Amino acid sequence: MDGQRDGAWAGSGRPLARWARLRAVLAMVGTLMLLAACAGTPEEPPYVERPAEVLYQQGMDLLAEEEFLDAARAFEEVERQHPFSELAVRAQVMAAYAYYEAAEYDAAIAAAERFIELHPGHPDVPYALYLIGLSYYEQIVDVGRDQGMTEKALAALEELVRRFPDSSYARDARLKIDLVYDHLAGKEMEIGRFYLRRGEYLAAINRFQRVVEQYDTTSHVAEALYRLVESYLALGLEEEARQAALVLGYNYPGDKWYARAYALINGEPLPDEGDGGGSWFSRLWPF
Repeated sequence: MDGQRDGAWAGSGRPLARWARLRAVLAMVGTLMLLAACAGTPEEPPYVERPAEVLYQQGMDLLAEEEFLDAARAFEEVERQHPFSELAVRAQVMAAYAYYEAAEYDAAIAAAERFIELHPGHPDVPYALYLIGLSYYEQIVDVGRDQGMTEKALAALEELVRRFPDSSYARDARLKIDLVYDHLAGKEMEIGRFYLRRGEYLAAINRFQRVVEQYDTTSHVAEALYRLVESYLALGLEEEARQAALVLGYNYPGDKWYARAYALINGEPLPDEGDGGGSWFSRLWPF
C-alpha cells in the first residue's frame, strides 16, 4: 500500500507543481521587496559645476547668516570645482575662518596650515598664522590641566610676531602672548605650591625660580618671590630667604606679598613708612 501511495503521488505531479508555484511566488515577493528598497533610497544629486564667483558668494552669504559649517563647506567647494582660480586661494583662508567661528578648531588649524604650505608667500599668511594661534588659544583650559594646548598657542603666536612683526595682527598676538605666559606661570605656581604643601622644598624652589626667571613679566612673580622666602626659611637658608625678600621689596614695594615676607622674616608686621627711620627695606638691610 505504501509503495502504491508513493507512486500515486509521484505520478500525479501535484507536489511538484505546488512546489514550483511556491518558488515562483517567493521569487516574485523577493523582486517586489528589492524594487521597494531601491525606490526608497534617495539618489545622490548629480554633480553640478557652478562658477567660482557663485560658490564664493554663497559662502559669504552663509557667513553673514552665521551658518559657519555650511559656509566652510561652500568655500571648500570653490577649491574643489575651481582649484586654479584666484578665488580658490581666498576661499581656503575663508574656510579656515569659518571653521574657527564654528568652534571646529582642529579643522580651522588644518585648513590654515594647508593654506600656508601651498602659498607660503601669500599676503594672507599672517592672518592664517593668527587663526592658528587663536584656534589653539581658544582651547586653553584651566591651569590644573595639561598645558600642551597653551604651548602650541604660544608657539603659533610667537611665530606670527617673529615673521610679521609689523602686521595688523601682531599687536593682538603680543597681548595674547602675555596672557599665555601668565597662564603658563600660573601652572608653575600651582605645581610649586603643591610641592611646598608636601614639604618638598627643593622641588618647590625650582618651580618658583622658573616663574621669576622665565615669566618675569607676569602677575605671578611677587607671589613666587614670597614662596621662595617661605621655602628657604623652611630649609633653614635664612640668607637666601632675605635675598628673595630683598628682590621682592625692591620690585614690589606696595604689594601684599612683600608685606607678608617682612612679617615672616622679622616676626612682626610691616611698619608704616611714616613712622620714621626710613623704609622697612633700608631698616632691614642698611647699606
